[in-house]
Amino acid sequence: MPTYRIHRLKDHLRQQVRFAPHVSGTATVKPRDYHPAATGEDLVEAETPYAAFFALRDTASPLEVGDLLESAADGSLRIFKFVGFEEAQWALPEPKPLATEPPPDSVPNDDQAPALQ
Repeated sequence: MPTYRIHRLKDHLRQQVRFAPHVSGTATVKPRDYHPAATGEDLVEAETPYAAFFALRDTASPLEVGDLLESAADGSLRIFKFVGFEEAQWALPEPKPLATEPPPDSVPNDDQAPALQ
């Protein structure tokens, strides 16, 4: 049976997710907006994300709007919204450009007037 890791949305962001307009397509989520899944308590075994929702519905910590289910098998993400579960992906920061030396032609020219340097 598939296992899902639960990533809980931080409480101060829940209202923003609740009232955000619904958009189609893959949702992009930021890891910093979620509490990291604990080792044992944030795992659920279920056939589908919907089965996981129903298994957790009457527990002390049910899934709430904005929470993520990450498949332990392939790492795919599903975000819980009012309309159901939708695909999601982590927003990865753009890599910082490598520091390079300035090109040789950018060396200040002593022949220019001081105002142009």
